[in-house]
Amino acid sequence: MTRFTALAPAKVNLFLHVGPAKANGRHDLDSLVVFSDAAACDEVTAEPDGALSLTVSGPFAPASGTVEDNLVLRAALALQTTSGCRAGARLTLVKRLPVAAGIGGGSSDAAAALRLLTQLWDIDPAHASAIAPSLGGDVPVALAGVPALMRGEGERVHPVKLPGRLAAVLINPGVPCPTGPVFRGFDAGEGGHGFAEINPFPDFKTESEWLGWLARQRNDLEAPAKALTGGVASVLDFLRAQPGVKLARMSGSGATGFAAFETLSFAERAAAAQRDQNPGW
Repeated sequence: MTRFTALAPAKVNLFLHVGPAKANGRHDLDSLVVFSDAAACDEVTAEPDGALSLTVSGPFAPASGTVEDNLVLRAALALQTTSGCRAGARLTLVKRLPVAAGIGGGSSDAAAALRLLTQLWDIDPAHASAIAPSLGGDVPVALAGVPALMRGEGERVHPVKLPGRLAAVLINPGVPCPTGPVFRGFDAGEGGHGFAEINPFPDFKTESEWLGWLARQRNDLEAPAKALTGGVASVLDFLRAQPGVKLARMSGSGATGFAAFETLSFAERAAAAQRDQNPGW
């Protein structure tokens, strides 16, 4: 019996520039995306079986909805249909990342499932790439799984080389921040005017140069997310007050905030402070 397992890391939008709503109701994006290490991941496993099935466990399993609506199972069904594969799979998902948190947990889960099933079923990875955009705006960049610019409606993914890894902390206030209402708030405020992709993307030589440039960027969804969920402002205020912080910003449509620190020890100190001062986060 063959068993494949993969981590599904948290996605972090280091910046997120959003265009105005288009005729189809969606938005063009320009975002630099990176992924967490093993400290902030879900886990997906695929094993051979005669049919497709999914079992979900972990601390955030109850918040992830019904199995039938789970993006992992939807991705598997789409891959099966597109590739013409008749094999099944027994899929399991350990859900450790919070839901509706702006860190692309469901999309990362789906991308991990696509990679695993491509191996399990021995099919062309092009099938996974072809269906990824139809599963959601974050799925193509999650399928790439490397630092990348995410553009268009998420379907255009351009890997980039960055100076190094970030010592960073992710904090979620424990309240959901659904994407739809955040974008509606952005539209109500007539956001997106002057939107343009950053081109050419800078060639950074040092981490200091990179972080200095990032500090001049923004997340256009931060204001509507703050208006919708008070926890966003609380998390960002906490992060920006920590020693050694270089940059703090909201990821995606919220409510998770992230902060990059001068060193890993500063990041670990901030995480410990969060556990002491705000144990519900």
